[in-house]
Amino acid sequence: MDVLSPLDAAFLRLEGRDAALHIASAVVVEGPPPSYDELLGHFAAKLPLVPRYRQRVQEVPLWLGRPVWVDDQDVDLRAHVKHTALPAPGDEGQLRALCARVLSQPLDRRRPLWQAWLVEGLAGGRWALLTKVHHCMVDGIAGTDLLLRMLDLEPEPGPRTPDTWVASPRPGRLQLLASALTAMPGPRAGAARVVDLVRHPARSADELAEDVRGLTTWAGVLRPASRSSLVGPVLPDRGWGWARATLDDVRVVRRAFGGTVNDVVLTLVTAGFRELLLGRGEEPEPHAVRSLVPVNVRARHASARGAMVANHVSAMVADLPVHVADPVARLAAVRLELDRLKTSGESQAGEVITEAAELVPPLLLSLGLYGGFRLPHRHLVTVTTNVPGPPFPLWALGRKVLELHPFVPIADRVRTGIAISSYEGVLYIGVTTDARAVPDVDVLTGGIESALEELVSLA
Repeated sequence: MDVLSPLDAAFLRLEGRDAALHIASAVVVEGPPPSYDELLGHFAAKLPLVPRYRQRVQEVPLWLGRPVWVDDQDVDLRAHVKHTALPAPGDEGQLRALCARVLSQPLDRRRPLWQAWLVEGLAGGRWALLTKVHHCMVDGIAGTDLLLRMLDLEPEPGPRTPDTWVASPRPGRLQLLASALTAMPGPRAGAARVVDLVRHPARSADELAEDVRGLTTWAGVLRPASRSSLVGPVLPDRGWGWARATLDDVRVVRRAFGGTVNDVVLTLVTAGFRELLLGRGEEPEPHAVRSLVPVNVRARHASARGAMVANHVSAMVADLPVHVADPVARLAAVRLELDRLKTSGESQAGEVITEAAELVPPLLLSLGLYGGFRLPHRHLVTVTTNVPGPPFPLWALGRKVLELHPFVPIADRVRTGIAISSYEGVLYIGVTTDARAVPDVDVLTGGIESALEELVSLA
């Protein structure tokens, strides 16, 4: 049995009736579509590559320990692999609407926490494969890795891994409790930190100073963002908008005005939110759009067990300069904000907060997360996650993958979320929304695409 980390467990606790917390993607594939039985066979052959797909979450009695992963005694692939079709004409808007309905539904915690949907009927003989995995299992990097395992790197893949899996016996209540409690760090964890401090005082002092600086910066998040319609109660129904940008165009802008690819992409997102606010008759104020920006910290946890199937992220919080009207000045303002965050220690401080959660009794931590994140606030307005995808082609059952659209969950009072991924030289920008609060998602995605056109023209 593997015990969930505090961060993994947090994504279970934050899920509620109004927030299904799974990461997802929709890949559009050239035709003809496979049969349902072909798809079942494909996933059956891939299961040995992802043991988590045959495990479910088991709660410890009375929340006295963090949840654990246990083998599902009877994995029924037909409960995880679904089949549906679009009505004619099978356009992109219909695909997004169907996917949004599927993604509005939480995963069944009595089973392994994943699903895949074969969607037939796309125009041009194409089809789509929608996959969703609970956030307690993966972050964006791990989700991309899982997608690569479920797809193929060539049209005709080689021999499959022999399936020798045998489910472990179902643990009893006392075994669950003992396993979870022994996984909690005790005095030895604190002693190890003291020994490291004594052995490397200079390094420890530098790290402490950086942590303090980062925590001080994080304290600024307690200041509420400017009031706007972007923050408020979130209902269960999701919307999903898509925007596209070529990496060549983004690089043209970067070469002309400086910065990184990520600076340019976040500038496009900023422009989209500015258009959304203006379209609603609201003034884009300096602190109206505060975004959580996840940071991959796998390099600092290279030896972590199961590093590619878990959450290994910290975060920074950026104020997007939606108040800046000039597109080039807006890019400069985004660059300045991101440069400030990179030297602020926020990412390291986020790890400190996560590590400190290891020392909190699981019951108190669970109750705190469950209650605290349901209080009204407007400290965060959106989340923007950028996970590089493969620059090479992918294949699904011998058919070429044409597009890869990412999905990030939203919760609490955050009504929009931005997920960015790349595939074969194209950036795919997925915008998750509360469908009722953000019916005008096309204004945001259109603003993203038109902002790139404007910057390329100026470049």
